[in-house]
Amino acid sequence: MINLNGKLTENPVFSPFNRGLLYGDAVFETMRCINGKIIFWEEHYFRLMASMRILRMEIPMGFTMENLEAEIKSTLEAQGLADTPASVRLTVFRNEGGRYLPEDNRVSFYIFGQKLSDPFYLLNTDPYEVELYKDHYLNPDMLSTLKTANKLIHVTGSIFAKENGYDNCLLLNTKKSVAEALQGNIFWVKDNYIKTPPLEEGCLRGIIRKQLINIIKKVDGIEVEEAPISPFELQKADELFITNTLMGIQPITKYRKKSFDNKMAKNLLGKLNAKARLG
Repeated sequence: MINLNGKLTENPVFSPFNRGLLYGDAVFETMRCINGKIIFWEEHYFRLMASMRILRMEIPMGFTMENLEAEIKSTLEAQGLADTPASVRLTVFRNEGGRYLPEDNRVSFYIFGQKLSDPFYLLNTDPYEVELYKDHYLNPDMLSTLKTANKLIHVTGSIFAKENGYDNCLLLNTKKSVAEALQGNIFWVKDNYIKTPPLEEGCLRGIIRKQLINIIKKVDGIEVEEAPISPFELQKADELFITNTLMGIQPITKYRKKSFDNKMAKNLLGKLNAKARLG
């Protein structure tokens, strides 16, 4: 069951002139829900609104936080996911018309959910090996920080990872700094010092990234900084971990010849779950 512009249907019809399909002219949010509650909904909503403004999409009067939340919940109910852990994707695309220059800046949306196995974040301690993906590079600009429908670097990088037996890859920007992972933000840990690339490096404006930075700032004895990460620093870390909305914190266990611990990730995961429960 799909929610297309507020109408629930099992057979949504998308035009071949859909601008999201033709030009990647769309933005989206992927959210985690627990028994119908959208985790960090306010942060997701304001990131979506900011992305739409940056792309000069016309924000409908009905796109209030309350209305979109109601649309998400009605979709979950229709899919039988209201009382179970679930992921939800809300995609907003510019209405059809024009080529690169749109004829219409108004938007449409669709929503669907998928069942998740666990209500809160768990620490995955299975082997998790990463490598650098160097076929293509991220531009360190504002567009790279948005969740748009143009994710070809992440798609080709994921294919590369699968073909070479890696669980994930780290993406470099055009300055040859580590910007992010294929499926989330990257954090580097040495002793009690943690850093993650700033948005100016082209990394995603991640919801869990933001939450974790705020959490770490309140922990005595641990310092966090938004600073560039050089590929040469990766093997000097005690820990590396990846964050995103669906998995929370994913420790990296191996990069090339270096194996990593997960003590910091385990400590922070409990604090992240506590914050998720509070809303």
